[in-house]
Amino acid sequence: MGAEESWFFVPNARLTWTWKRTQNWKAMIVTSSRFQPTVPTARLSSFCLLLAFSFAALGPHIVPPVMAGPASKKLKPRDPYALIFGTVWGPDDRTVYGVKVEIRRVPDKKPKWEITSNHAGEFAQRVPAGKADYVVTADLKGVKTSDGQPLHLAQEVPIHVEYDERVDIGLHLTR
Repeated sequence: MGAEESWFFVPNARLTWTWKRTQNWKAMIVTSSRFQPTVPTARLSSFCLLLAFSFAALGPHIVPPVMAGPASKKLKPRDPYALIFGTVWGPDDRTVYGVKVEIRRVPDKKPKWEITSNHAGEFAQRVPAGKADYVVTADLKGVKTSDGQPLHLAQEVPIHVEYDERVDIGLHLTR
């Protein structure tokens, strides 16, 4: 059952061809007209259904309120936005790479956005469109000049945004 004979030509040592018989075993698939699930499969499927229904029923009560509440308003790609674009300038009037720039709204104490200046000393951040005031600062912990002197920000830069616009600023660092 499942064995199949095949005949083919094989060259022999005297350069003549002879017939050789081989047996190839092939697996046969047996199908039946009715499906009989085994006991572990039935138990597993009923357990999965029970688990799904219990999470559906108890899910809102188990999820912490922080996760269940509405997410903070995050900008989607199609939402209108204002752009804060800036350049970080060093004491020698050259751009500075790798400075951590922090942007916060005026009433807030902690920064809402933290970005780093790129190799050209530039940074850009999308903020929600609408009337708002922002303050841009630089976090200069560990930033020093080539001769080892620490750098300081000359002054924080206040920004006022009306709607969907681009605001260009410059952060000037001093010794």
